[in-house]
Amino acid sequence: MKTAATGEIRKTCRATMMPAKLAAVLAVLALLGSVSCQGGPTAYPPAAATPQSPPTPTPTTPPAYPPTSTSPPPPRASPPAPTPTPTPPAYPPTSPPPRPSPPAPAPAPPPPPPAAPQLKCGRYVDVEAIVRKYVNATDAGMQAGLVRLFFHDCFVRGCDASVLLDPTSANPQPEKLGIPNFPSLRGFEVIDAAKAELEAKCPGKVSCADIVAFAARDASLFLSGGGINFTMPAGRYDGTVSLASETLPNLPPPFGGFTQLERMFAAKGLDATDMITLSGAHSVGRSHCSSFATRIPPAGNSSSDMDPAFAAQMQASCASPNGTDNTVAQDYKTPDVLDNQYFKNVVDRKVLFASDAALTFNFTTNNLVRAYADFVPYLWQHKFAAAMVKMGGVEIKTAATGEIRKTCRAVNSKP
Repeated sequence: MKTAATGEIRKTCRATMMPAKLAAVLAVLALLGSVSCQGGPTAYPPAAATPQSPPTPTPTTPPAYPPTSTSPPPPRASPPAPTPTPTPPAYPPTSPPPRPSPPAPAPAPPPPPPAAPQLKCGRYVDVEAIVRKYVNATDAGMQAGLVRLFFHDCFVRGCDASVLLDPTSANPQPEKLGIPNFPSLRGFEVIDAAKAELEAKCPGKVSCADIVAFAARDASLFLSGGGINFTMPAGRYDGTVSLASETLPNLPPPFGGFTQLERMFAAKGLDATDMITLSGAHSVGRSHCSSFATRIPPAGNSSSDMDPAFAAQMQASCASPNGTDNTVAQDYKTPDVLDNQYFKNVVDRKVLFASDAALTFNFTTNNLVRAYADFVPYLWQHKFAAAMVKMGGVEIKTAATGEIRKTCRAVNSKP
């Protein structure tokens, strides 16, 4: 007779239960892949492989006869049925035979799709070193802001630096003044400094959008202690339109559920795996208490799954006698390190946002979160690098639809 130590209570009588660790291992195996542009300047996205002709089949030697096998011989082919003799037509014919219809003209081939803008690694000489110098001179808080700046830029009109544009009399409400961005978005001064030096050395060559992408890559490198190290392709152009009204419909909210988040990421060409992977950026930075107030008492939702002790700690941290909106670290354990601790916090129900807790929505997503939490940091670091490169290709502007700005805070004046 089995005991609790030697057996289990099965969920079904036909199969044993899959251990959580095994499910996580399977999730790891499904995730292994490579990051684009690693190892040298290659085109992004990579060119499609040239199709190869199938190999010519090798003729086989006919079997000996009579066969030596004891299997029954193949059935004999039936003799062909006699061909019926056609009845000759009456002569002379009573009516002329119908003339065959002319073949319909072949439909014109559809026009080829417009060529996708090509991002390439190693496009510039010394540019990336200049950007990295300015990112390295900042602290962990600013570096976390640069990662967030890249995300908020790419999700509104694509990765085109439209989030950097200042208000003008013609457009008093640009993206940076949208509710998700103001006043919490940071890193503008770092981009300005790098752009100023680049314009002095090679005017009109490097877009602000590429600088934002490089800065986010470098910030990830420093925040991870070198664990997240990848090549970011370049060749973006800057956008000329920036509207605060487009921020809320495009930027995933902190109170969003899984289905809503998945739909918003899919609209940008990113799948659920990308969404979960990129959420790991919540391992750094700080959040305003107003972004998760509904998850903590006394105003908290009674159905919140936040760990009770953690919720009490957040309540105390967010209490303010003068009513100001306090901020707290998004990762209570390693707030200044970009690592997989975030996913451990998700498993332990010690995360701030409803969108964080939503990542364990179903069996598949829960196993991915556990795989990132339980295994060596390399797995998530590797996938995060790939997801950052993929996100950096969202809705890229071309020379026909964008420009290389002279300054990152304003569009170029028309001649």
